Amino acid sequence: MTMTKTLLLPVLLGGAVSGVAFAQSVGDQYSAYAARQRGDVQLLSEIEQRVKREMRDADYLGPEYDSRSGVYRLKFMRHGSVIWVDVDGRTGAVIGRSGR
Repeated sequence: MTMTKTLLLPVLLGGAVSGVAFAQSVGDQYSAYAARQRGDVQLLSEIEQRVKREMRDADYLGPEYDSRSGVYRLKFMRHGSVIWVDVDGRTGAVIGRSGR
């Protein structure tokens, strides 16, 4: 293999992987929007507001949405540690927490 091909292959593979991750992210955003329009899940802003109050000593980094389970995963950072808070999108109840 030439040097160009050797260097180009990881770049192309990396682009393909990031493209898949982007498509999944867009799909989850659409699923969350559609579920909200149907009334299947609560407003993310309301969930965020409540959980951020509970996690007031941590920095909020953002949400993820799992369209299969209807669960929002909110990501926080406190003293260099990541904390995940799982919230049932339908009820707004905190159903799990990982990290410190």
